[in-house]
Amino acid sequence: MAEKSFKITAETGIHARPATQLVNKAGQFSSDLTLEYKGKSVNLKSIMGVMSLGVGQGAEVTIKAEGSDEAEALQAIEEVIKEGLGE
Repeated sequence: MAEKSFKITAETGIHARPATQLVNKAGQFSSDLTLEYKGKSVNLKSIMGVMSLGVGQGAEVTIKAEGSDEAEALQAIEEVIKEGLGE
């Protein structure tokens, strides 16, 4: 299993557009991807799950990947987050 934490710096947090970008990117991989925030964990391939967390600016989130392409999946998700969503 691979995991990495990020700080969300975007003013609007993870709202509809960035959530869609994350879900679409996650869907390109066979690994199981989860997004953890405030003790809750959701499937990163589920738009409703991601939106239900209500991740706002300044939030600390953790992405976990488990599967045959976990390293590539985590790298791709990191790129999406760093394109203006967080660090």
